[in-house]
Amino acid sequence: MADLLVGTVNGGASVGFLAPLARAQALTWWQERAADIAAGRLAVWAALDGDRVLGTVGLAFPGKANSGHRAEIVKLMVHPDARGRGLGRGLLTTAQDAAAAAGITLLHLDTETGSPAERLYRSAGWTPVGAIPDYAADPGGVLRPTTIYYKHVPATALTR
Repeated sequence: MADLLVGTVNGGASVGFLAPLARAQALTWWQERAADIAAGRLAVWAALDGDRVLGTVGLAFPGKANSGHRAEIVKLMVHPDARGRGLGRGLLTTAQDAAAAAGITLLHLDTETGSPAERLYRSAGWTPVGAIPDYAADPGGVLRPTTIYYKHVPATALTR
């Protein structure tokens, strides 16, 4: 999973890191997620090709009493070598289906405005709320706007 994160960031995707990203830093970041996964605050799925991780998506559950109905899609990544195969859509659908099964009725996410990911989210029925200028630095360190999206997920039906 560290290799996926390195390849994604060094390939230009804005997922919270600056390039060049070292494998050791990526490995540490994934290891730090283990406690949230064990506690049920985060679920992560991976798309595999043998032993190679080609993509991941996470579903982050907030711990506030008034937010048990919602979750956030986080770190949807597909390695640059594996793009165009439908892995991103498949991972997104997996996370949406898991959210529905858990009784989540509202999902949200953010992504770099103008990124290829926006096409995926819009075509998958996500609604843009608006953009925040200069929200995050891209892998090259340039501040970019981020668009916030949401999607209602019926708790009684899967998204497929």
